[in-house]
Amino acid sequence: MIRYINKYLQFLRIVSFLFIIIFFSSSSQAQLLKTDGKRIVNDKGNNILLRGIGLGGWMLQEGYMLKINREGQQYRIRERIAELMGKEQTDQFYDLWLSNHTRKADIDSMKAWGFNSVRLPMHFNLYTLPVDQEPVPGKDTWLAKGFALTDSLLSWCKQNEMYLILDLHAAPGGQGNDLNISDRDPAKPSLWESEDNQRKTIALWHRIAERYADEPWIGGYDLINEPNWGFEDLKNDKNGTKEQKNEPLQKLLKDITAAIRQVDKKHIVIIEGNGWGNNYRGITPDWDDNMVLSFHKYWAYNDAASASNMLKMRDQYNMPVWLGETGENSNVWFTEAIRLFENNNIGWNWWPLKKIGSNNPVEIKSNLNYDRFVNYINGRNGAGKPKESDVYSGLMEMATYARIENAIIHRDVIDAMIRQPFSTEVRPYRNHIISKNTLVEAVDYDMGRNGIAYFDTDTADYHVSTGKNTPGNRGRIYRNDGVDIMKDSTSYNRYFVSNIEDGEWLQYTVDVVKKGIYKLKFEVASGNEEGKISVKSGSTLLVNSFPVPNTGNPKKFMEITIDNVALSSGKQTLRIYAERGGFNLRSWRLLR
Repeated sequence: MIRYINKYLQFLRIVSFLFIIIFFSSSSQAQLLKTDGKRIVNDKGNNILLRGIGLGGWMLQEGYMLKINREGQQYRIRERIAELMGKEQTDQFYDLWLSNHTRKADIDSMKAWGFNSVRLPMHFNLYTLPVDQEPVPGKDTWLAKGFALTDSLLSWCKQNEMYLILDLHAAPGGQGNDLNISDRDPAKPSLWESEDNQRKTIALWHRIAERYADEPWIGGYDLINEPNWGFEDLKNDKNGTKEQKNEPLQKLLKDITAAIRQVDKKHIVIIEGNGWGNNYRGITPDWDDNMVLSFHKYWAYNDAASASNMLKMRDQYNMPVWLGETGENSNVWFTEAIRLFENNNIGWNWWPLKKIGSNNPVEIKSNLNYDRFVNYINGRNGAGKPKESDVYSGLMEMATYARIENAIIHRDVIDAMIRQPFSTEVRPYRNHIISKNTLVEAVDYDMGRNGIAYFDTDTADYHVSTGKNTPGNRGRIYRNDGVDIMKDSTSYNRYFVSNIEDGEWLQYTVDVVKKGIYKLKFEVASGNEEGKISVKSGSTLLVNSFPVPNTGNPKKFMEITIDNVALSSGKQTLRIYAERGGFNLRSWRLLR
């Protein structure tokens, strides 16, 4: 009897184990992406709208992401670092950078925030040697590092059920005259000037496709990022925006596609036009039945006209289009763009996830030694050569800050991308519980759309459409709305709202503990004529055009007090209006 019971229990364990395997494999089974006419769909035919971010700065550093604005190609950044602290310590920094910049915690966070895809900007030199360093000319040496990094990233994406799009961001030799984006050395033959570079590019894609042919969480192959080369008139059209034929680009894209299809007939092939991705003259029609056209968009209006060419080509060739790269603007611009493209069933991929700067979801913090290093290599007046130990300390500390748990998460940017495109709801940026003496920082106004959570007259950069620079947030710090925010140099870790103009306002959701009569105090500064402030709680006017004095300097703050402000208890919204602007606001408080 005992023997039968043991066999029965063993049978139950086996059945349970098989059930767990079947359940988890079926519940997390990937659906391979493919094209279906104008749509991207999965194996079940369900429409897939890609919402993603590119991992710019990880495998390929662009100088601006590190606050470097002179000689911003990665190879030059690395050379100048080595000049200051030697090759061994430079290698240590880059090893730490690659380890810290993108980890499972980053992909977990992206999934939790609401993204469903990742675009990996690959640098070819992590996968294969440059042609001029090959021991045997014409043969390819394959490097383990790039493939290992990609394998790890893919495993994190699979665990989060997110699609990974592989993007050759820096092709052998470099694919254009915008040097930074492809880490191009102009003293060497470009991709377009070297048959060896083109052959290596084709071989690299063959190797990648062979490795990942059976991986359903690979969303597609983005063959060459932002080609920008004037094939017909290089002197007068160096970035290929006026190119009419694009014959070398089309030929290389076809050759890469053919190499991929030798080993992988399943995955989507994504192509980009000349002139940073948008000049498709001479390239289409398509030559593969599983192809997507990628467009890139920056600093232009988000109106119907801005999407018209994409929609026209989608209809003309009956194939999907994808906004493969965009961003580097304000929250207002992000919300507008995402709403525009999702309303037209066009997926998108933002740029980038993180950098030193605030207009992305994650900000890498700087430090004093790193700032000194940057000032020196940017050639700023008075910036002396830093000590080797300080350079090493500053770079290693900055690389440590690249870990997401050490970085600054910009919740307002994420909210503008994921929630605000289709929601007018306002949410508190911080919980403001008003009791006896509660200080509220002016920069902690509510999250939501312009005109609903706040109102600012200069909200985004549209210079491609207007020809004028309109920076949005002039300080480019702390938050990414149009509201102008500056760092307060007179007070540790504080900020203030600056450049307040007539008619602008800020809203704060507050919870007033006790009904009563309060004193309302503002910290204001102005170097201009007198301003005026009004305050409302909901529709109730609490303060009407109270004068804001000229303090003699826009950074010299003083406190002004308004007596007899009657507040009811409970949650409510307080709006602070600039009936007349010209002043800066650091904080406000209510006292009983």
